[in-house]
Order: sequence, then C-alpha cells, then structure tokens
Amino acid sequence: MVEIKKILDEHPDNDNYGSPRMHIALSQKGITVSREPVYRAMKAGGYIHRRRNPHGLTKAATEIQEKENLIKRDFHSDRPMAKLLTDITEVQCLDGKLYVSPIMDCYNGEILALKMRENMKKELCIDTVRQMSAAYGKLQGAVLHSDRGSQYTSEAFQNELRKLGIRQSLSSAGQCYDNARMESFFATLKKEKLYRIPTYKMPQEEVKTAIFRYIFVYYNRIRVYTGNPGGLALAKYREAAKKTVAAA
Repeated sequence: MVEIKKILDEHPDNDNYGSPRMHIALSQKGITVSREPVYRAMKAGGYIHRRRNPHGLTKAATEIQEKENLIKRDFHSDRPMAKLLTDITEVQCLDGKLYVSPIMDCYNGEILALKMRENMKKELCIDTVRQMSAAYGKLQGAVLHSDRGSQYTSEAFQNELRKLGIRQSLSSAGQCYDNARMESFFATLKKEKLYRIPTYKMPQEEVKTAIFRYIFVYYNRIRVYTGNPGGLALAKYREAAKKTVAAA
C-alpha cells in the first residue's frame, strides 16, 4: 500500500490507474508482486474507482461520395509516421464549446499535434496538419485517416495533404469503428481528465491548458501504457526504438 501511494502521489492523474496499470508501474520500480495482491490492496485503500463512461462521440456532419479506406481498421504500424489518425471532439466549457483536434501515430499511440478552437471549421484541421509538418517534416507517403466530416473532405484540406505528400484515408460512411483507436483516445482523455474537472464550470482557456498538459506532459511521457513492453510511456517507447535502430 505504501508503494502504491507513492506512485499515486507522483502525478495527480496517476489516480486513474486501475490494478493492471498499477501492477506494471510497480514492476517498473523493481517491486515484484502478482496482480491479485495489487487489486486487493487498491480495493482496501479505496483506489478502485467505478467506471466512467464516455459520451458524445462525434459524427461526420455530411457525407460525400465514397473514397478508399486505406486503413481498414488495421491500426497497427511497424514504423513511426506511417499510419496517422485524426478526428475532432467537443468539450463543453463555461463560455461555450471547445473543439479539440489531435493527430495520433499508430506506431505507438503518441499524440503528435494538437489544435483547439471555439469552432470546428476546416482551418482547425488544416492547422493541426501544419503543426505536425512543422515538427516532423512533409511525411511523404504517410497515411492520415479520419471520418468523412466536411472539414476532411474539403478541397482546402485535401490540397494541404497533397502538398505535404500525405495520402488520405476516410472511414466508410456511418462506420464509427473505422476510426476506433482515435475514439478510444478521446474516451481516455474524457474519463481520466475532462469529466473530473469539470469543464463546464471552466473558461475555454483554462480547459485548453488542462488538455495540453494532460496530453503532452502526462499522456505522452509519463502515463503507463499497457500495450508497450514494460509499460513504457508512449514517447519513451519511441525513443527506445530509435536507440535500438541506431545501435543496429
């Protein structure tokens, strides 16, 4: 219980950890214990929280003619910057709705770019792509997958992708599971952070700061990620992979 409390105290958002993630966090500190005692200790300490269900998943506002779905629900990638996902979610704030536009790398689940505004016009999505390009280059041949929202099917957005050498992939009409991994990230963001603040009592600028810090300080670099070897955080997994390639 003492070691569990230490981990929870390391970062305020660590209190989202369930027993599987806590088990990995303990092992990262060299503490060998099976999962069952971890669960019992967390339950006894009142650290097993009840499930917080996400709601309000976004849907495409309009539909245009079918285009090829290059991802086809295969969100696995063996190399960075090959398969990218994007979408928009809305957050209710004290002074109106805030629209959040991230880009995720399927290689390790890391969020590479993030833009937030009070509207969900195509410029929001275009500027998200430009932010990513400024940080990582043109990404020639990368695939960027999204739903069929009017922002993503606009001529301006598609021209931006062509200019950067990025291939576009679109979900099939009405198929939310075609971008399930991105939706899963939004669910995590909301249940671990946004539902707990709560955002509807906060101005947009304050919510923006909370989202930015959660994603780029905590989610990418600190949070235990159960899908990675040893539970490595997303950015640390990318850095470890780079070192392995360099050594080879």
